[in-house]
Amino acid sequence: MRLYIGLIHYPVYNKNHQRIASAITTLDLHDLARLARTYDVKRFFIITPLEDQQALAERIKKHWIKGYGASYNRHRKEAIELITVVRSLKEAVDTVVEEEGEASLLIATDAYAQKDRSISYKMAKGIIQENRVVVLVFGTAWGLDHAVINQADYVLAPISGRSSYNHLSVRAAAAITLDRLVGRC
Repeated sequence: MRLYIGLIHYPVYNKNHQRIASAITTLDLHDLARLARTYDVKRFFIITPLEDQQALAERIKKHWIKGYGASYNRHRKEAIELITVVRSLKEAVDTVVEEEGEASLLIATDAYAQKDRSISYKMAKGIIQENRVVVLVFGTAWGLDHAVINQADYVLAPISGRSSYNHLSVRAAAAITLDRLVGRC
């Protein structure tokens, strides 16, 4: 399987639909790294142009890979080792091309259906099972900016609950998505 995931902190929207760069949260780093390791994702990209946020992510990585955390919890170390901090989605995609030797498909996630661009979980799962190189990106804050959505080859169908409420945390959305796409059931 040649699946990579990215957590985009810029460009994303705030609640007023303005383009922003969101802050990194340590929970997102830990939980998505653990998801990536559990579901055999090749690499987990943290995508932010903000240097202070890059430094924060690198400091967390260092603690769990080389610092006290490495000996304290080897399972966490295994997960955190999958994190790569990059400035942009382009840098993440270029890294994947360099590693895989071929272009990847970019699949974005969104809480709302995208006409003519939407792909079902069944279709996306089939693409992954064909051993295609896939970069699956999640947005922080209030979702991915349309510039990212428009750059994607596909936009994954939204997760639909039982009510009209539609504002999952990125950690919950990523867990549901990875389980649907590469889980064993």
